[in-house]
Amino acid sequence: MNFFRWQKGRQETGYEKMLLASAKWPIAFDMYLLRFFPGHEVPPHKDEVKEGEHHRLNLILKNAEEGGKFICNDSIHESRWIKYFRPDKSVHQVTKIIKGNRYVFSIGWIRGSS
Repeated sequence: MNFFRWQKGRQETGYEKMLLASAKWPIAFDMYLLRFFPGHEVPPHKDEVKEGEHHRLNLILKNAEEGGKFICNDSIHESRWIKYFRPDKSVHQVTKIIKGNRYVFSIGWIRGSS
């Protein structure tokens, strides 16, 4: 694994992620720092898993000055700084960053996987 190195995000739209921690046992989880610069976005999508329930808690460390809004119609909990949702069940996205940068601390885990 590539810990502590910036890599392109899965959606290939410019944002970058840095893996901070991960494990497969006793519960599968990952922890990332995400960064978005002007022009970066995440299109609407779901993050499928083979089994179990995928949960993700995003803590917004810095909002962009313009754009960069998280959109998820059925979040479990959402406030200005906290986004908790099921990425395997909910279509979610981040609008294009127009001005400023966005930083997110993201923790994901799979409940009920073997």
